Amino acid sequence: MTHKPRSDEEMRDAAERVLELCRVKKFTLATAESCTGGLCAVTITDIPGSSDVFDRGIVTYSNKAKQMLLGVPEALLNEHGAVSAPVAKAMAESVIRATNTQVGLSVTGIAGPDGGSEEKPVGLVFVGGALASGAHHVRECRFGDLGRCEIRRRSVIAAFALLEELLAKPIKPQV
Repeated sequence: MTHKPRSDEEMRDAAERVLELCRVKKFTLATAESCTGGLCAVTITDIPGSSDVFDRGIVTYSNKAKQMLLGVPEALLNEHGAVSAPVAKAMAESVIRATNTQVGLSVTGIAGPDGGSEEKPVGLVFVGGALASGAHHVRECRFGDLGRCEIRRRSVIAAFALLEELLAKPIKPQV
């Protein structure tokens, strides 16, 4: 018998909780990922029955992809950089509009080993969640230089945790 690494179990458990919250609220979900390269989407689709909630995942690794596929404004990318809270928020909100879903999840960061700077070091990741109702939240994570794979895994877990918090809040009626 083989055992999956603990972080894989954590990713799956976190994804299952998000899927269940979406089911209860009858929401569909889409992801917009950069540094995780689709790992959020893979984690979700590894779960049997996820197709009743999960619509699609969009990997927008380059700034051009963020602009073309999600409509993230070039000015926002130029002003804040792709690895920033404003871009994570824009990605989460934009994936909702691009897919006509109720929930958007985004991840943008620096997984390394290269690409970091003093201001934005390797291990800096922003995760974002948004609801079609307008609710949103972004979290900055500083994982440190733990290696590319571990940064990506922790980013997925952090993204699902943020989305779980956002989805657990009561829905305010639309007026």
